[in-house]
Amino acid sequence: AHEAEVSTRHLSFIETGRAEPSREMVLRLAARLDIPLRERNTLLVAAGYAPMYRERSLDDPELATARAAVDLVLKGHEPYPALALDRHYNVVAANRAVAMFLQGVPDDLLAPPMNVLRISLDPRGVAPRIENLVQWRKHLFERLRQQIAATADPTLVDLLAELKAYPVPEGASQAAVHGEHLGVVMPFRMRTPAGVLSFISTVTIFGTAHDVTLQELMIESFFPADALTAQVLRDALA
Repeated sequence: AHEAEVSTRHLSFIETGRAEPSREMVLRLAARLDIPLRERNTLLVAAGYAPMYRERSLDDPELATARAAVDLVLKGHEPYPALALDRHYNVVAANRAVAMFLQGVPDDLLAPPMNVLRISLDPRGVAPRIENLVQWRKHLFERLRQQIAATADPTLVDLLAELKAYPVPEGASQAAVHGEHLGVVMPFRMRTPAGVLSFISTVTIFGTAHDVTLQELMIESFFPADALTAQVLRDALA
């Protein structure tokens, strides 16, 4: 109540249904609770108001500046892999270096919408080449659980169930991963003809988005975790 600059009495009345919140109050409370824009629209509709935040394709002309920024980030990250993902982990855009992850992946997994988590953990996809598959699975599952807890998105719920049902290849190592620092960094290690490549990743989001699509967009950038990986990536795009 203090952060929303409203009396505790009035907020209590809203909570118990003794008072109806204004549109401004719904938006103010949602902002203080850091509720995602998609869920703010849901709150507005539940309170009897029209949704406020638009959802558009990244190819919409009104988002041309944002799309150009995404392409600039992806291109600027080369020779290292980077890709833009929507809220369901479908690939929206990717730079040239991502192709090395997709070698040997069957066409049906690469057909739109191309889901990066499905490609990663499907036994026909990248999974057999992931050196630390058991640990990487756990990392992705926890990431999904956190998003589901925040959004209750049924598509993510179904995706998590699907991914958990994929078998783990026989012989997959359960041992601790070299390069993992007390749970702070989980490297992604992939076997290639040039040797085992090791990556760490970061996720970038639009910090001031007022569009549902932009707020939910993630840019995942992979960085080399050792000298071999850096050299192989530089040589690949030379």
